[in-house]
Amino acid sequence: MTLYEELQARGLLAQLTDEKEIADLINQGKATFYIGFDPTADSLHVGHFMALLLMKRLQAAGNKPIALVGGGTAMIGDPSGRTDMRKMMTVDMIDHNVECFKKQMSRFIEFGEGKAQIVNNADWLRDLNFLDFMRDIGSQFNVNEMLRARCYVNRMQTGLSFLEFSYMLMQSYDFYRLYQDYGCQMQFGGDDQWSNMLGGINLIRKKLNKDAYAMTISLLLKHDGTKMGKTAGGAVWLDPDKYKPYDFYQYWRNVDDSDVLKFLRMMTFLPLEQIDEMDKWEGSKLNEAKSILAYELTSLVHGEDEAKKAQAGAEAVFKGAGSLDTVPSVVLTQDDFNENDAIDIISLLVKTEQCGSRSDARRAITKDHSITVGESKIDDFKYEVKKTDIPTEGLLIKKGKKNIKKVVVE
Repeated sequence: MTLYEELQARGLLAQLTDEKEIADLINQGKATFYIGFDPTADSLHVGHFMALLLMKRLQAAGNKPIALVGGGTAMIGDPSGRTDMRKMMTVDMIDHNVECFKKQMSRFIEFGEGKAQIVNNADWLRDLNFLDFMRDIGSQFNVNEMLRARCYVNRMQTGLSFLEFSYMLMQSYDFYRLYQDYGCQMQFGGDDQWSNMLGGINLIRKKLNKDAYAMTISLLLKHDGTKMGKTAGGAVWLDPDKYKPYDFYQYWRNVDDSDVLKFLRMMTFLPLEQIDEMDKWEGSKLNEAKSILAYELTSLVHGEDEAKKAQAGAEAVFKGAGSLDTVPSVVLTQDDFNENDAIDIISLLVKTEQCGSRSDARRAITKDHSITVGESKIDDFKYEVKKTDIPTEGLLIKKGKKNIKKVVVE
């Protein structure tokens, strides 16, 4: 099986401009390609993880990746998939996020001479002269065609600023510069980037009379069509300080039965033959497949030691085996308790981030009846946990069967 055939078999390919040329280049390890990452936060998240895994697969076959960090484009904000304009960030915030991205990427991709490169588009975007840029680059774009792009169509009802409208020109210019400066002939990315990628190919063709190529990978979607990567507490970050390895493990351990094999194919490096065998598994065996998925992905992101700890913590909670030491803890200080040395259950659920808001917590208690404190099912939203009720080793708070935290007192 060639690399291209494997990407197909794993369900990773969405749209391509020139299938034969792309297949030949990546199969022979002759592609220099880039994927863009706008530093809109101080950590990469699950959506970026898919792109990093693709880079890792392609690099292993001899291709040369360029991780383009958007120190310039982040000053505008990509309108793709958005219903409103992104919050404007300062240059200092963007530069800090860029450095955070660089550190995290090195866990996945091998950077160095003759290997992968990290490039920052701030190097050419921040000092552009507006009039020169619009005469040279803006003149190559047809507004009527741009307005048909999916990334813009979705925003026309709510309002699209000219700032965001210029994003396609900036991303296209990135590809143009990378083609000239680094010999980069391919751009890969999420399926929601298709219009922007075509803009770059057309710009290269018009300005340089050269061919360039684009390929999008399938978005990571659940069986119901919604995006993976969100929880009640927010995004699933790759930074262990923002999203604990145990929580990361549990996130994947709790995927729907209908999604587990798809995610094993798309995101792990397990042989396809092994995953195909799991296709025959049913019932409790599917839980074993979920544990394999969770372990493999946690190991990729946080290392094997953290994956083993997370696995041990999960077994301690669900099977009653081993120590609870690896279950993620939330520390309560005296400030969290009221004058009676107690904390109400709603505040506790928000504190543990098992519920995203007080209304979410109230609904979980009174409507879903999904909250357990220790061994007690909680149906009263006025319930309080006393400080003296929390053992030295901690008290387990459960939302449903799988969302479990341990609270300890400082």
